Amino acid sequence: MIALFRLLARVPLPVMHAVGGWLGWLVWWFAPDYRRRFRENAEAAGFTPAQYRPAIAAAGAMVGELPWVWARPRDESLLPHIVRWDGIEAFEAALAARKGVILVSPHLGSWETFGQAVGERFFKDYGPITALFRPARKKFMADLIAGSRDRPGLQTLPTTVSGVRGLIRTLRGGGYTGLLPDQVPPLGQGVWAPFLGRPAYTMTLLPRLAQQTGARVFLGVCERLPRGAGYAIRFVPFDGTAMSDPKATPEAAATAMNEGIEKLIRALPGQYVWDYARYKQPRAEAAVEAAT
Repeated sequence: MIALFRLLARVPLPVMHAVGGWLGWLVWWFAPDYRRRFRENAEAAGFTPAQYRPAIAAAGAMVGELPWVWARPRDESLLPHIVRWDGIEAFEAALAARKGVILVSPHLGSWETFGQAVGERFFKDYGPITALFRPARKKFMADLIAGSRDRPGLQTLPTTVSGVRGLIRTLRGGGYTGLLPDQVPPLGQGVWAPFLGRPAYTMTLLPRLAQQTGARVFLGVCERLPRGAGYAIRFVPFDGTAMSDPKATPEAAATAMNEGIEKLIRALPGQYVWDYARYKQPRAEAAVEAAT
């Protein structure tokens, strides 16, 4: 599998996006459970078929780009040539202040490309972007994904108490981290808060990191451009909300975080992962937030 991914990483990205788009439609037509969950989530959020239909191909394009994102040579930096940046000045000013920055990017667009692009761009001046990382259960996938994380500008920590402590040290030391905020956290590590019109079990780790370290928070998205033309990365400051207020309740902080994520999704519904089981019950697992 790793050899296949390395081979596919040599195929031009526009071709992989196009092939992936066809794959997305094949899955849509031949996987009724996937199709039902996709429709239910998008329509419950208030989107019409015309608005969410592009996400069908986008889901396949996401798969199509993974060999290029995960398996291209470590010294091959193509991202500066295919990424355009929006709102980068405010983000870089926050990095330069050395008070810690949290970059929040949901399952929207190409979040894997996002982390690599940010790490490559800012590594020289500000060090690597640090993120929590849970290894895959299957060995071949674990080896493949672990290799993708071992790239210049990226630093990963385990999803454990020690990993969370590492994030806190990074932020208090003036570094920056990236988090996926719309995952369902384990039981005891979240609260129920509105998300796209329905209650969703929402992580409290991210607001607590912001509240306890004073780090600036930015929303971010890496949008795929049409016909494999590359990516557009946008940063939006996330200030003045309960998410960063130490006096806010966990529910208020989680609600503020979800409202910010919703704004990103509503601006780009055709690239959100609508089949994700965002509203499922949390699983029981040892808590990691005690580290904060």
